Amino acid sequence: MAPPGGGAVYVVAQWVSTEWTRNSRGGEAAARRNAIPVGFRLPASRTGVVHEIVMTEGNGFEPVESLGNEPAEREPSLARCGLRLVRSDERVRVELLPARSGAPSRDRRPSGIWLGPGQWLRWQVNYRVTWPPIQGGRSSYRQDTLNLAVGPVHPELFFGTPTRHVDERAYLR
Repeated sequence: MAPPGGGAVYVVAQWVSTEWTRNSRGGEAAARRNAIPVGFRLPASRTGVVHEIVMTEGNGFEPVESLGNEPAEREPSLARCGLRLVRSDERVRVELLPARSGAPSRDRRPSGIWLGPGQWLRWQVNYRVTWPPIQGGRSSYRQDTLNLAVGPVHPELFFGTPTRHVDERAYLR
């Protein structure tokens, strides 16, 4: 069965984003940040959705969830990952696009990953963002985890082991 809107395949995406400053680089705050899960239970509607969870130092790393429609491509912003999707009849090619100003630079990056029905991907990337002086000139840190599945999924799918895992996390100064 084709998903609503005429697409060829269902795609379920879960973005898990964590943001912090130097204040959370050590001690109790770092321990709390490092204990954050990389996958969460999906909401009731688990076909063609984007489930976004954002946790920040400012709110004590408590999850703030939002729910959107069918995952679509998005351009990377100054401090947010982008996503490129190429859909075929039964498969989806996924490419994660790091934030435009994130460091370290990633000159060598994995090519897109093809997923078929019943498969899922976990793609992780972290970076340091230095804001322009007009925005305070401060540095902040971010880790984005994209969990993306093709086809209807079980609500606890992203607690398990992915079909494919791309880990681009780097040491952040």
